[in-house]
Amino acid sequence: MKYGFIKVAAAVPAVRVADVEYNVQEIEKLIAMADGDGVELICFPELSLTGYTCQDLFKEKLLLEKSEVGLLRLLDFTRQLDIVCVVGLPVQAGGLLLNCAAVIQGGALLGVVPKTYLPNYNEFYEKRWFASSQDLNDTDIYLAGTPVALSAEPKLFQMGDVKFGVEICEDVWAPIPPSNNLTMAGADIIVNLSASDELIGKHNYLRSLVAQQSARTMSGYVYASSGFGESTQDVVYGGNAMIFENGQLLVEGDRFSFQPQLQTAQIDVERLRTDRHTNSTFINAQRGAHAVIVSAKTPIGKSFELTRAIDPHPFIPAEDMMAETCEEILNIQTAALAKRLIHTHMEHVVLGISGGLDSTLALLVCVRTFDKLGLDRKGIIGVTMPGFGTTDRTHDNASSLMQSLGISQMEISIAKAVQQHFEDIGHDSTIHDATYENSQARERTQILMDLANKCNAIVVGTGDLSELALGWATYNGDHMSMYGVNGGIPKTLIQYLVRYIASLDAFAAVCETLIDIIDTPISPELTPADEEGNIKQKTEDLVGPYELHDFFLYYMLRFGFRPAKIFIMAQRAFGDTYDKETIKKWLTTFCRRFFSQQFKRSCLPDGPKVGSISLSPRGDWRMPSDACSTLWLKECEEL
Repeated sequence: MKYGFIKVAAAVPAVRVADVEYNVQEIEKLIAMADGDGVELICFPELSLTGYTCQDLFKEKLLLEKSEVGLLRLLDFTRQLDIVCVVGLPVQAGGLLLNCAAVIQGGALLGVVPKTYLPNYNEFYEKRWFASSQDLNDTDIYLAGTPVALSAEPKLFQMGDVKFGVEICEDVWAPIPPSNNLTMAGADIIVNLSASDELIGKHNYLRSLVAQQSARTMSGYVYASSGFGESTQDVVYGGNAMIFENGQLLVEGDRFSFQPQLQTAQIDVERLRTDRHTNSTFINAQRGAHAVIVSAKTPIGKSFELTRAIDPHPFIPAEDMMAETCEEILNIQTAALAKRLIHTHMEHVVLGISGGLDSTLALLVCVRTFDKLGLDRKGIIGVTMPGFGTTDRTHDNASSLMQSLGISQMEISIAKAVQQHFEDIGHDSTIHDATYENSQARERTQILMDLANKCNAIVVGTGDLSELALGWATYNGDHMSMYGVNGGIPKTLIQYLVRYIASLDAFAAVCETLIDIIDTPISPELTPADEEGNIKQKTEDLVGPYELHDFFLYYMLRFGFRPAKIFIMAQRAFGDTYDKETIKKWLTTFCRRFFSQQFKRSCLPDGPKVGSISLSPRGDWRMPSDACSTLWLKECEEL
């Protein structure tokens, strides 16, 4: 494992029912392929050495004897390999026959896990041949020349820093699956050796069941089920091979394939542990959970390569969920603002409208809120405040938007007031420094605050989550409001929300304007435009691409990942867009600004939490304003 990633595989070999020698050969092929691909843990289907559908042949001594010989052969085959293999076979223990999983590595039999819940209905009559682990008294046996302690006590297998547990097919269908206790006792990953037949609608239920178990236990889940060769008489097996991580499907095989399958994925154990660490319900549920720990060697593996697909835009919903997610986000914002208005008995809001994305979204949220509350849109007071850097494009878009939406519209130039302020404090207006820029932002905020007092209104803030993370806001300027509706929404998501609203019939009149706002470069417009009147001061030229910063923000705050891990993930996600040096540059900028600008976040106005990340000092993110960034910046330097 490196950077928290462990490579696992769900294998579905070719099978001949009751032909152990053939089955072992096919299992060996997939083990060799997996080992060559850097897999550290591989799971095979239930009773994979003999075939699941042997039925009364499980009573035959020859089959049982050859199954043990097959296990011996696998032990010999893996003698020079580090990969941990989990295979299924029948095991005799005194007068009992058990449906078991054998865990092997480097020629050693690490342990045997018997199945707990045996189906005995419809086409499955396992109790005809097998006993449950619950029927087993603790006993010692010799299996493939190895002494094995068999018991019903749960077992965890430890590979270096990673622990995994085993359950078999029907176990996961039980009301209280063994994996519940195994994960509570510390298993990061569960492997399930299965033999589940195909019926109409069963696959979707099965996938949902395994996904839910992975999510409920916050674990990686490797599921391998019998395939084509098992189909016999009245049952058909599709060869399900699935790997989940905390409920998310990482990879899925091709059902009904006539060929063997090897599905691999990199499970992020650090990500799982972060979720567990921050989930007090999971922590409380661990009390009393226990398991026997069996040690395995840490697989040396090949040189590490991140092969897992990494979403470059983790805040952006999938296309098929876009409309539903955008509507949900807007409803959260609307409900939040509505509550504040009702509580404060306000029927007016004031907000600055710049013609940019953030203020546009805030305005649209205000319109939706007023419509839902049955309030006159004229109670929304939109203010354009042109300054030294305002361009015709943004000014005209702001004016057009307000007029089309039917709100109250005001225009107050800040140029004269700011120039007077420069004279008062002795600042040369030809010097376009922080004083030059921040004076404009604070003048705008003062205007909005004073207007709110005059109109018995509240100031609605427009700043977003990405700006808060970078501190890209003027302290007590655009940093301040009486309620910030966008504070939980990252910059990369805002354009999708605005585009969604533009697609709605109710906002058809402003569709063209909204699309042009989306296409306008992001800028605070605090320095003069160029000779052609176009935006000269572009935010992403100064602080870096927002898609990179939102990526860094997500993985640093959501999972606590260190810069080195975020760096390799960003290379994987953005390899075709940014080179390593560019990613390193902006990651360093992000870490530096994130730490140095915490003082602005420590006194944020209220605003709704929308997604899994919030920078509110009252809830999700409590960070000392004077925390040192030394460790993070040093690691960035060493990348």
